[in-house]
This record gives sequence, C-alpha cells and structure tokens, in this order.
Amino acid sequence: MAKYRVSDLIREAMAARERAYAPYSGFRVGAALLADGKIYRGCNIENASYGASNCAERTAAFAAVAAGAGHFQAIAIIGGREERAESYAWPCGICRQVLSEFADEEMQVIAAKSESDYRICSFKSLLPHGFSRETLFESTK
Repeated sequence: MAKYRVSDLIREAMAARERAYAPYSGFRVGAALLADGKIYRGCNIENASYGASNCAERTAAFAAVAAGAGHFQAIAIIGGREERAESYAWPCGICRQVLSEFADEEMQVIAAKSESDYRICSFKSLLPHGFSRETLFESTK
C-alpha cells in the first residue's frame, strides 16, 4: 500500500465536504479515496427526487475510476449535519458494494469526526461475505 498519513486523508475529506450539496437533509459528507497512490475527493450530492442522489464515497470512487485508477487502498469519510461531525459516518451498503469492486480485503476505511478523532477498520471487516467478481466467476464453474 502507498504510504499516506491518516490526518492528510482526513483533511482531504474535510475539504471535499465543503463542496457537498445537501439542501434537503443538511447532512454533508466528504470522502477522500487513496487509489493507485493518488487522492480523489468526493462529496454527497442530493437531488429533489432523493433516488438520484449520490454519496460522497461513490463520487470519489467514480472520479478515481474515470481518471484511470484501478486499486483502492484507503478511504476517509467525514460527515454530519451542517458544519458538525458528531458521529462517525461509515459507508452505506451501496457504497460498500461499489468500493468492493476495486478494493482488496486490507483496504483501510477511516470514519472521522476530526483529524484526531477517527476509527479505522479493514474493508473485509466492513463487508464480510461481500458479492464480488469472484462470486460471479465461481458461480459459472
């Protein structure tokens, strides 16, 4: 895995959060994804129809893939109502599934309230028994 500092990744997620578009929920989220040694930012983008909204984690993942990245190493996420991050914002189920396409089991997931208050877990512990390309290939044997 590329060397990175957790605090740097959290700062990038905080900067991404500033661009969040959350006029309906007021819950602003920023994500910073380390992929192939580069950092890609993402923010949540809400839509009046709700179903057309997109989470910060997927925004970062799609930006990374669109730029040619293919291996996710770590992601930091920070979110909360307006300017506060009073709880840890872990990826939703859809985001976990999207991340699984490009993450290995050791990818680090960092849920932060601030640069000094965060939790880290491996991707495998976040999505045990996930549906993956291996699942597809195993089912054709």
